[in-house]
Amino acid sequence: MSAEAKAARPTVRLSDYRPFPWRIERTDLAFVLAPRATRVRARLRLAPREGAPPGPFVLHGEDLRLLEARIDGRPVSPVLTPEGLTCDVPPGPFTWEATVEIDPAANTRLEGLYLSNGIFCTQCEAEGFRRITFYPDRPDVLAPFRVRIESDLPVLLSNGNPVARGEGWAEWDDPFPKPSYLFALVAGELVAHRDRFTTRSGREVALAVWVRPGDEGRCAWAMEALKAAMRWDEEEYGLEYDLSEFNIVAVDDFNMGAMENKGLNIFNSALVLASPETATDGDYESIERVVAHEYFHNWTGNRVTCRDWFQLSLKEGLTVFRDQQFMGDRRGRGLKRIGDAILLRARQFREDAGPLAHPVRPEEFEEINNFYTVTVYEKGAEVIGMLRRLVGEEGYRRAVDLYLRRHDGEAATVEDWLKAFEDATGRDLGQFGLWYSQAGTPRLRAEEAWEDGTYSLTLSQTVPPTPGQPDKAPMVIPVAVGLLGPNGQEVAPTRVLELTEARQTFRWEGLGARPVPSILRGFSAPVILERDAPPERLAEEAAFLLAHDTDEFNRWEAGQTLARAALLGALAGEEPAPSWTGALDAALGDRRLAPGYRAFLLRLPSEEETAQAVHERGEPVDPGAIHAAHESVRDRLAHALASRLQALWDEARIDVPYDPSPEQAGRRALAHAALGLLVRVEGPERAAAHFASADNMTQSVAALSTLLSVGAGEAEAAAFFERWKGERLVLDKWFALQIAQARPEAAVPTAERLTRHPLFDWKNPNRFRAVFGALAGNPAGFHNPTGAGYALLADWLLRLDRVNPQTAARMSTAFDTWRRLEPGRRTLAERTLRRIAAAEGLSRDLGEMTARMLA
Repeated sequence: MSAEAKAARPTVRLSDYRPFPWRIERTDLAFVLAPRATRVRARLRLAPREGAPPGPFVLHGEDLRLLEARIDGRPVSPVLTPEGLTCDVPPGPFTWEATVEIDPAANTRLEGLYLSNGIFCTQCEAEGFRRITFYPDRPDVLAPFRVRIESDLPVLLSNGNPVARGEGWAEWDDPFPKPSYLFALVAGELVAHRDRFTTRSGREVALAVWVRPGDEGRCAWAMEALKAAMRWDEEEYGLEYDLSEFNIVAVDDFNMGAMENKGLNIFNSALVLASPETATDGDYESIERVVAHEYFHNWTGNRVTCRDWFQLSLKEGLTVFRDQQFMGDRRGRGLKRIGDAILLRARQFREDAGPLAHPVRPEEFEEINNFYTVTVYEKGAEVIGMLRRLVGEEGYRRAVDLYLRRHDGEAATVEDWLKAFEDATGRDLGQFGLWYSQAGTPRLRAEEAWEDGTYSLTLSQTVPPTPGQPDKAPMVIPVAVGLLGPNGQEVAPTRVLELTEARQTFRWEGLGARPVPSILRGFSAPVILERDAPPERLAEEAAFLLAHDTDEFNRWEAGQTLARAALLGALAGEEPAPSWTGALDAALGDRRLAPGYRAFLLRLPSEEETAQAVHERGEPVDPGAIHAAHESVRDRLAHALASRLQALWDEARIDVPYDPSPEQAGRRALAHAALGLLVRVEGPERAAAHFASADNMTQSVAALSTLLSVGAGEAEAAAFFERWKGERLVLDKWFALQIAQARPEAAVPTAERLTRHPLFDWKNPNRFRAVFGALAGNPAGFHNPTGAGYALLADWLLRLDRVNPQTAARMSTAFDTWRRLEPGRRTLAERTLRRIAAAEGLSRDLGEMTARMLA
């Protein structure tokens, strides 16, 4: 299909949903694999769907060469269209057969069936299956699949259970009805890391992680994560795996992180391969989380899928919430909650505040790939968490059990999900459903009163206008609040207030002294909290909570409150308050707090968070000034805490072999947080020595990052490259670090230089993201006042768009905050966006994103 035809595709709207008029009783596929001419034979047994309105027989298809089509064995000549075909069909049940030819080697979009370094691989979510054969490529059409693969390659994998194999062929059968987006096929020269798992009912499941030869020694962690997830899902949700095999395959060229295809998960190799020498603690944690996430989809996404793509968060938000629970149990719930909040504030709040804002369940789209967003995933998970908080743990479990039991083998909607909760708990969730339909981050304002032993807290809420939604109704917001007395002891345990109106007052009576409130404990709702109190009192309370709060999240948040005040003060030329550094010093010296937690205490809010705060005050954003303020505060913090930082460095040192355990990872995180500040006091010698003595990748990356952040590390970066230039995933780190840690004036020249490096493979999504994701993640560098960062990214987006529109569209979000910039940068960014939008042959993916950002 031509770019013009793709661009002309009409907007898809939730209100226009109609069921497919036929149900598929069975799908049989046969593949004869060849790099340039793979043949796919499809045989579908169809019957009219009971109660569905009649309609034309339309199958989706893109870039397919139709060789033959038959209905009930008789040849037919369907009408081919740019997006598929139409055909006259008999009124009752019938069998459709088609043979097509496709070119996997030319498929640079990495959607459908393609080649990655000689490995045949599929990616069908959201609409990739239509690039394999003609089919109703929509999530509400489910069918059992039987697949035959013919090839001389040694490993031939598909969904379900293996049922037959011979020389040059294999057959797989998946008895569970699934939509086409969950279809998977992999064939290639692969080796397996194998294990077994016994389910709680006693069934043996064969497990395998398939990788390229030479990578098999780096699969053990992914396998352990898989088994841990399988055990956890049985214990926490009562959900057992349902096939005889579970396979994971790692491929190098993959647009996403991973894909949950039934029984055959396909992963970006960056989220499978790990060894102490090549992967950081962060990599180990990501692998653990993503392996669990994709496994958990077996029930929340596969056995129960979504009716249409507007319901995407029904599977993704729920499964993100489940992986958050899993990781909280594995690595500490308080630490996990802090990490989730940092991500949400840095990325989702930004999305909610800009031109790309959309509800958790959008109302319309042009290109569904553009709605795989932090709003759908992370905010969707927050909605699940609020629901669980409102109905309680037991009510949540009853409701999820009912939902899965009621809709097993079906494609469900958000309404189905909420109805299960209403039926299981007796609650009316009509107003709560606004979290799915209203965009924007609610602003929560807290006002206090104290009189005669009664403490009153008045909460008011507003939801700002967003594109297409100027007026918002009040939401249901669970606000967890605890009260502390003057001695630091709790005088009122955590109470969940249900804010349902624009303004409500809540009271605590019989108190002996005015308490200090701990509001929004555990980050109980994804909102921005504002306090109606003098800054001096708020600073005093924050220091008090940093010292005494029993809620892990709010104790950390108190430190962030003080840090935000210091950063905003630095923008105005003010010195950080001694109360902040003193309170922080005391908290860092409290060895009852886990090392990983204290590492979080040392982290400043991101430059993006500061930019949001500046924008919320109605002021234009100058990324260069914000970066300078952050540098100033870091310098002053380093000097104020120099002796404490030295003590933390000594405390956190590890003299035993590397282990990716949370305990060791926390100690390394604390040591490296201290190192990042100590370098500002004593120079680069300690960091250089740390790099030279590194025996694991976490240490190497932390030391190199520290050196680069202060303008040193050139020799270390060269040594890093020489050692790791043959390791593709490690080399991604080398590309990214040099740009992410570059001084603002050097970021664009560094990125430009690295695009000319012979190992910059721009068609590989990981390598492209390593360079341009790092550039976008260096705000002062990307927003260079000359516009050089905008021009460089735009040039490469237009180049990538011709071969991989999905990745190009996702990377374009670097521009999404352009309207809040100061006038000079804003003009340059707008001019660049308009250049992209006017480019000839622009894909629908990138075209929709630029149009939304300019609207």
